[in-house]
Parts: sequence; structure tokens; C-alpha cells
Amino acid sequence: MNRTPQDRTATEPLAQASYIGSTTDELAHKKRGDRIAAGVDQKTLFPRRGKATLRSEHLLLEGWSDEGDLVLRPADITSITHEFTELYGRFLGGLLNAGKPLILDTTIVGEIYLMIDHKTFLETTSNRKWAKLLNAWLHSTD
Repeated sequence: MNRTPQDRTATEPLAQASYIGSTTDELAHKKRGDRIAAGVDQKTLFPRRGKATLRSEHLLLEGWSDEGDLVLRPADITSITHEFTELYGRFLGGLLNAGKPLILDTTIVGEIYLMIDHKTFLETTSNRKWAKLLNAWLHSTD
């Protein structure tokens, strides 16, 4: 189907925000010094950053790697969780639930940790909102 500029529903994002991210492997290999530094700035644990855009057909993580953006379609995501883990616990994420990472298990790059709309000083994110959005999006395509 050819899309015209007037066909805005096909191109309008469902949600859009900045993100910082990491693969599970990257988090697992962080040194003690990195974890201590993360008490000041979480970006030491999350080397990937850019803009996350959710559209009806895919989730786009701009700037995911040197090779380019990461495009995830619903079939590429096997699970979505929003919780503290051994790799990223309450000590790193802050005492509030707002610091819980958004974790996507994917068939393309494995498990990834995201912090959507991360606020450094307050250690808050929009991860709870995005977990709901992504779960609704994922199940709307079943």
C-alpha cells in the first residue's frame, strides 16, 4: 500500500521517548568500578542510547549499535518484564519502583535492558508506562 502524507495513522508513533540500553551480556561483564560509578550516573551501565519509537508495525531503537538502528517486530519479542534482577537490582535502580529496568527478550539480539526516559538525578523512568504499552502492542497482534 502506498502511503500518502495524508495517511497519518500509518506513520504516527504510538509512543516515543529517549532510551539508554544494554544487552544482558554487557551488563554481566561490567566491573565493580562501573557499578559504583552507576550510583552517580546509570549511563556507565547502559552504553547504548537514542530514541525509542513504537509504531503499530515495530519498535525502533535508534542508534542501538555502530551498525545502526534495532528494529523489533512483535514476532521478534518473546517476553517483556519490568523488574529488578541479579544484574540490575534495587541498589542500582533506586529504592523506588520507578527505577526498575524494562527487559525485552528478543530473537534478534537476545535479552536487552532498557531505561526509557531516564532521569539521572531522580533515578526515575517511564518503564512502567512502556511495559504496559509494549504488552498491549504485543498482544494486539496475536
